[in-house]
Amino acid sequence: MHPDLSVVIPTFNEADRIGASVQAVVTHLDRRGLSHEVIVSDDGSTDPTREVVARLVREGLPVVLVEASVNRGKGRAVRRGVLASAGAGVLVADADLAIPITQLDVLMAALDAGADIALGSRRLNPQGASVRPPRSREILGWTFNLLVQATLLRGIWDTQCGFKLFRGEVARRLFPHCVIDGFAYDVEVLALARRTGCAIVEVPVAWSHAGGSSVRILRDGAAMLRDMARIARRLSRFDAAAAASAQADDPA
Repeated sequence: MHPDLSVVIPTFNEADRIGASVQAVVTHLDRRGLSHEVIVSDDGSTDPTREVVARLVREGLPVVLVEASVNRGKGRAVRRGVLASAGAGVLVADADLAIPITQLDVLMAALDAGADIALGSRRLNPQGASVRPPRSREILGWTFNLLVQATLLRGIWDTQCGFKLFRGEVARRLFPHCVIDGFAYDVEVLALARRTGCAIVEVPVAWSHAGGSSVRILRDGAAMLRDMARIARRLSRFDAAAAASAQADDPA
C-alpha cells in the first residue's frame, strides 16, 4: 500500500503534545479524503512520548512509531522517519504543529504546479504569526538565515521552518545521502536537492510560536555553524565528483 501522504513527525520528549498533534493531523487528512500514514520518529525520548504514541496505535490510528534508543538529533530522527515512509508525498512537520496542518493545502498546490519540494515560509509571511517567538530566537534565526543565504542556498528565506512537503520519491532519494544529525539537516537536504536539479519553492504560511522547544541558543547555534562548514565541504566534494564525471563522459 502506498498512501497519498506520509507525515513524518520527529519527537524528543513531546509526551505533552504529540497525542493532540497526531489526532489533529489524522482528523484533517481524513476530512481531505487523503490516504495517509503518520510516522512518529522518536529520538530517544526519556519521557512517556513513546507510550503515548503506542496508545494511539492501539486505538487504531494510522500511526507508525520509529524508535531510537538514544538521542542523536532532529536530523537523524527525520532521516529515519523519511526512509520508513511510503507515501506519494512526504510532509515533515514539527510535533508542536506551529504551522497548522490546515496549511498543507498551500504546499500541495505548489507540488501540483510542478515543484518537487514546497517549503512553508514564515519569512514570506512575517505578519502571519499569531504568537511570536522570543527575540533571542528571532535573532538566531535571522543570523543563521543570512549565513545560509551567503553560502549555500541563496534565495531561500526560511530553511528552518518545520513544515516541508516533498514528492515521496524525491525525499527517499535525497535523505539517504544526508549525514547531518542536528538542526542544520534542513540546509543539507535542500542544498543537495538544489545541486541535483530539484524544483524548490517557498510558500508563505500562517504560524505561531509554541513554547517547549529543545533548541538551546548557544549550544545549538554553535553546532549549526559547525554543521554548515561540514555541509559546505561535502558539497564541494559532490561538485568535484560531478565535474569529474562530466569530463569523463565528454567524448572530446
